[in-house]
Amino acid sequence: MKKFFYLILISILLGVTSCNYMKYDFYDGPVTEAQFWKLNNSARGELNQAYSFLQQGYNSYDGAMLAAGCDEAVNSNLNSTVNIFNNGTWSSLRTMNDLYAYYYRGIRQVNVFLTHANTANIIPATDIPRLRGEAFFLRAYFHFELLKRYGGVIIAKRVYNPNDTIDLPRNTFSETVGQIVMDCDSALAIPTLPLAIANSASSDFGRATKAAAMALKSRTLLYGASPLNNPSNDLTLWQKAADAAKMLIDSKAHSLLANYADVFNYSVAAFNSEVIFATSADNRNDIETNNAPISFAGALGRTNPTQELVDAYEMKNGLLISDPLSGYSASNPYLNRDPRLTLSIFYNGSKYKSTTIDTYVDGKDSKEININGTKTGYYMAKFLSSSATWNQATNTLVRRPWVIFRYAEILLNYAEAQNEAVGPDQSVYDAVNQIRKRARSGIATDLPANLTKDEMRERIRNERRVELAFEEHRFYDVRRWKIGEQTFGKPVTGMKIVNSGTNFTYEPYTVETRVFEAKDYRFPIPQSEIDKTTKLVQNSGW
Repeated sequence: MKKFFYLILISILLGVTSCNYMKYDFYDGPVTEAQFWKLNNSARGELNQAYSFLQQGYNSYDGAMLAAGCDEAVNSNLNSTVNIFNNGTWSSLRTMNDLYAYYYRGIRQVNVFLTHANTANIIPATDIPRLRGEAFFLRAYFHFELLKRYGGVIIAKRVYNPNDTIDLPRNTFSETVGQIVMDCDSALAIPTLPLAIANSASSDFGRATKAAAMALKSRTLLYGASPLNNPSNDLTLWQKAADAAKMLIDSKAHSLLANYADVFNYSVAAFNSEVIFATSADNRNDIETNNAPISFAGALGRTNPTQELVDAYEMKNGLLISDPLSGYSASNPYLNRDPRLTLSIFYNGSKYKSTTIDTYVDGKDSKEININGTKTGYYMAKFLSSSATWNQATNTLVRRPWVIFRYAEILLNYAEAQNEAVGPDQSVYDAVNQIRKRARSGIATDLPANLTKDEMRERIRNERRVELAFEEHRFYDVRRWKIGEQTFGKPVTGMKIVNSGTNFTYEPYTVETRVFEAKDYRFPIPQSEIDKTTKLVQNSGW
């Protein structure tokens, strides 16, 4: 029987080759390769299978979220392997979130489809260009996921045949960016790839669009322009990043929802107008069982936000809590705060499912009552649905995707890049203030006028921190800004709350000391991969 898949560049060794990028897949079924591509469902299925390589971020790190691998949160299971990111034990022999081989398999899946799509018997044939556009996006996305972890990687844009030389060096960071942008542009050049998915086309939710390609291009160029990858601060790179984000903004393909509370209300609308691209929506309640406060039977309360994250939320008047004019009160610290705090984080006195959460010492949600209780005085509220139920005769599952791109990020991408390229012009203010006004339900809390570029930079960074909390941005943002030593390489704190019977007292305390070294800006390539090739070079320090 003919070999069904060719020898293809990927990053896992399955066979007797001395190189870690090679894999044979044999097909021994009753259908030949030629017959396979004449079947409409089979050909489409090859692309559909590529979508399965999209990762979702709910509880994906040994039951933890990536937030616990940075200064957003502490995982209540202190033995969780997510702490490899925090405690200095990360290495090429002890990896975490090692998706090196995984994403090359995804790229391989896409390349096989692209090799055959034009001659496949896809019905109707007019669908072929659109499906190829989706494939170009997916190949770009998988390369980006490698880029943001490892820096420049081997670009795999074709099927590799058995006689090809496959002991290959890494491409540079800029070359990898260029390939991602090229694939995004290839997707954008296809007329039949839709700009966005219409509300009536629910069967297409989760599929790539032109807006998704624009969003990926925006994020990629922003990473490329950032200090980690642009040490000379080439302003033209910032301008390209700003232009890419502006392209999506000007398309009007997506918009902010009127109310921040609705953004993640997936029980009502899993794919709303703010969602640009997301994984498929699964019916699930494990997000609640892993993260709801421990007084809810069977809940593990894993993701415990840090005091550092809580302190980043401004007052309703738009002033930072460190501002003497803000009105912040250390004796009533959650009063009159940015509404996103209440919607993202459970603090002492918050309500979930109409039940008050008690994180004070010896409260029902405290670590004194249960070893799984919050280590910081807080629980994550974002993503949790009040509709989900568990530990009962009939559990209620809620249909939810993992959102990969949403419109608020694009506004923040534009603001950051434009500020770095030309300074805080009116368009920068407009982009950030859209998000601030939405978050506060129309309360007039625009950014202060006449900010310097440096001041605007800090406000934008803080806006990303609170708007995109727990969405897997902070872990990478701090790295691309190259501020890891001073931001991640220090203790994280929580809030000790004592109930005297008539009032509460609040005292910050150190929860964990953490380590961040220069090598931690990039992921280590697994040593097992390095050992299988002569040309693959390890990241510095590993």
